[in-house]
Amino acid sequence: QVQLVESGGGSVQAGGSLRLSCAASGYTYSSLCMGWFRQASGKEREGVAAISPSGVATGYADSVKGRFTISRDNAKNTVSLQMNRLKPEDTAMYYCAASWSYCGVDGAHISRYNYWGQGTQVTVSS
Repeated sequence: QVQLVESGGGSVQAGGSLRLSCAASGYTYSSLCMGWFRQASGKEREGVAAISPSGVATGYADSVKGRFTISRDNAKNTVSLQMNRLKPEDTAMYYCAASWSYCGVDGAHISRYNYWGQGTQVTVSS
């Protein structure tokens, strides 16, 4: 079993930055694909960024490319999402997730993420 706990959410003005972190429990962390997802009020959950177990490969939703960066530290069992140049449309609950079999952000494969955190709220004001 893997438990995920997110932190780092908050409120920021447009153009600002936030860094989300996710701490994972479990000795198998370095074997897992990790992803960040978000869900805005009234909308479906969507993939934001994902990273391979080694950290070599990453993937991003088109809407955040060039602004968000995902990284992981396997020694500390953490994954982070650095969010720059935030926009009001980035406002959402952000979730950390882990998968044994899929390292991507395609919403069609969201069910392949096996473990989920409780989420952390990000609010961007204009």
